Amino acid sequence: MTTTRSAAKTVHAPAFTNGDDIHIPLFTLLKPDGKPYAGGATISLDEEKARRVYRAMLYTRILDERMMAAQRQGRLSFYMQCTGEEAAVIGSTAALKDDDMILAQYREQGALAYRGFTTDEFMDQLFGNERDPAHGRQMPIHYGSRALHYQTISSPLATQIPQAVGYAYGQKLAGTGNCTLTIFGEGAASEGDFHAALNMAAVHKVPVIFLCRNNGYAISTPVAEQFAGDGVAARAFGYRMQSIRVDGNDILAVFEATREARRLAVEHNEPVLIEAMTYRLAAHSSSDDPSGYRSKKEEEAWRKKDPLARMQRWLLDRGWWNEEEERELTETLRREVLETMKKAEKRRPPALGTLVSDVYAETPPLLAEQLRELEAHIQRHPDAYPKSAPWLNEEGGSAREESRA
Repeated sequence: MTTTRSAAKTVHAPAFTNGDDIHIPLFTLLKPDGKPYAGGATISLDEEKARRVYRAMLYTRILDERMMAAQRQGRLSFYMQCTGEEAAVIGSTAALKDDDMILAQYREQGALAYRGFTTDEFMDQLFGNERDPAHGRQMPIHYGSRALHYQTISSPLATQIPQAVGYAYGQKLAGTGNCTLTIFGEGAASEGDFHAALNMAAVHKVPVIFLCRNNGYAISTPVAEQFAGDGVAARAFGYRMQSIRVDGNDILAVFEATREARRLAVEHNEPVLIEAMTYRLAAHSSSDDPSGYRSKKEEEAWRKKDPLARMQRWLLDRGWWNEEEERELTETLRREVLETMKKAEKRRPPALGTLVSDVYAETPPLLAEQLRELEAHIQRHPDAYPKSAPWLNEEGGSAREESRA
């Protein structure tokens, strides 16, 4: 019988090990002031891609600021910001081919921004209006785009990690030369799905990159209360998988690490684990108050490592960006986000029939009956519902009839 295990060294007394002698280094290329470290690896990010990356970072920061304000104004039910983690998300996405698949968690809007998701598409999903591809059946920030190879977000934590392995296995069988990137937080790495996924990826040798955004907290639980080991990167060794720890606020380091991880994944059908050490400068979500579990002093220390400012200073030093461009782009993006939001929030909700459409090829009789009961209920109590009812089309017919047309 064959085995993949190498012969172990023989000892004649109990010999335990706990991995204390393993210390994973932190890969970084840029100092907090945007200056490259001396003797660092060659930076392969060219000017065109660097500008595209920075635009996506700035756009994401502006989108987050505006939409969090909208949530506080009662115009949006829920929101989650990427603020402080833009480098980890956008840097890894930029290192992929645009047709590589991404399965994200819920804080990766920067990946979509980099790939060209429009402001209209962001807003239609956030407000769940009639143009939302999911017909308002998802919470805000649960984006998805078949065209941009970005799987729709799921709320349950870590479900996307084993799904990414399955998708990557399909890519391996298809032989397309693509890989899958799955992004998650260190809190999700404490879920059983994480370990099942790593084991499956290692056994079946699939082209998947696991990117953990280690931002220090699983909502309010600090890493010291989550695990005793050396972070998340060290867990790869149990699955005989290569891993790297990278400065998650250094977009150049994230880009180079992911670029090499992609090469390993595609050329050798080898899964790779990346741990990006970063920090969310905002709350976990619009429902969270971080002042209850972390200090202002801690937050200010991380603000000095802001990935957006670090990338901007690097671009300025290279002559690939200037202050006038910064002002113009910032003003343009703020205006675009605000004006698009105002239009999106005024659009009609999805037609009532979409509650049961787009799920099955043919609506099951039980769901059809429930829809008829709902329509009858609305007709009996018209004063309990807004006059701009989505269950009536412009001709006054039912949404169910409209959806069948």
